[in-house]
Amino acid sequence: MSTLANWSPGPRIYNLFPLLAGPLPQWTFHLERAQRLGFDWVFINSFHYAGYSGSLYSIKDYYTIDPRLVDATAGPPRGQLEQMIQTARRIGLKPMMDLVINHTAFDSILVTEHPAWYKRGTDGKPVRPSAKEDDRQITWGNLAEIDNANSPDRDNLWQYWVTLATYYASLGFSGFRCDAAYKVPTALWQFLFPRVKQAHPETRFFAESLGCTFAEILQLARSGFDCIFNSAKWWDFAEPWCLDQYRQTAPFVPSISFPESHDTERLATELKGDQAAVKLRYAFAALFSTGVMMPIGFEYGFRRRLDVVETRPEDWESPQWDLREFITAVNRLKVSRRVFNEEGPIESVETGNPKICALLKWSRDRSERAFLILNKDQRQTQTCQLARMGHVFSGTTTVEDVSPEGRLQHTPDFQLASLKPSGVHVIYAR
Repeated sequence: MSTLANWSPGPRIYNLFPLLAGPLPQWTFHLERAQRLGFDWVFINSFHYAGYSGSLYSIKDYYTIDPRLVDATAGPPRGQLEQMIQTARRIGLKPMMDLVINHTAFDSILVTEHPAWYKRGTDGKPVRPSAKEDDRQITWGNLAEIDNANSPDRDNLWQYWVTLATYYASLGFSGFRCDAAYKVPTALWQFLFPRVKQAHPETRFFAESLGCTFAEILQLARSGFDCIFNSAKWWDFAEPWCLDQYRQTAPFVPSISFPESHDTERLATELKGDQAAVKLRYAFAALFSTGVMMPIGFEYGFRRRLDVVETRPEDWESPQWDLREFITAVNRLKVSRRVFNEEGPIESVETGNPKICALLKWSRDRSERAFLILNKDQRQTQTCQLARMGHVFSGTTTVEDVSPEGRLQHTPDFQLASLKPSGVHVIYAR
């Protein structure tokens, strides 16, 4: 374990999806489970009053809590929110919320109160935002796009966002996940961050980057965010793009990996119920970059995709499995070693077997290194040539097998190692 004091653990984020968790007073059980799993942040998707469509991301009123998340018998809605925040902080979780400032619901109160804040089409009506998904252009008819760049009332608009974030920081939120961050002008982020942090210095801002081009990701990395979310979830452990992206953003900002999110299919569904493969993806996400995020239900192998309109507490599934012990072990491993908590140098290592992915990751000061060995084959045991990797440990004084589930099996002469299907092993050295 590192004896150096000049590092701190990266964020380990549990995503509590409000529509699945139900009314605020019922969240304590989920918060306590997240804390026991070794998470230190809880991210809560937008909980504001939704517009006509009912989507969590179609906000009608930023200062009102959505009625679906309120217990009518438990007192004022704001009091319920504050109690949840207090509970999270008391048990050691930093609350994070969505900051959605690229658009509002088309029926938002701001459309009538501040019409100059919106982009307008040739017909004078508010523009509907759109984005490219795969090869399709998707337009959201339930939204109206904010004109953060060129509004004739830009000064008041930008100050509105500062006031909004400061208000929720004062309630106890420690961080903000900035939705569609690349669609917001960099100048606005650079205006907002210092003003919120002046009143609440510990506040952290996380850039959501789903749908970004590589150039847009690099721009986000240079925009002053405390963290960005990376795209490692989609890596096949072979193509160079993932490590290239990591190397280019690492000098500017830490990143956060995730095995699935509320925007993706459930991993248990994608991998057809292959528990070992799901575990590999979580271990990789946790150890690859500075931070990790995991949505509610991942630990139980939930199959049903989270929906920002339709999901309800009744959609809580019967557990397919229970990965709590494994996730806790991986999170403990992550927090125990510096190398797993920062964007240090990382490189691919040749193993003599294309079905094995081996990564050598260093701490930024080169005092620690970790060797991650992953079996990409979900069906068969694979071997790799340890003899090819002797250089990985040259100059080290301590070498430990810290694999989360069993030590790496190897021949007595350390020439060959074998990994079970979807096996993941971690060798640490300093």
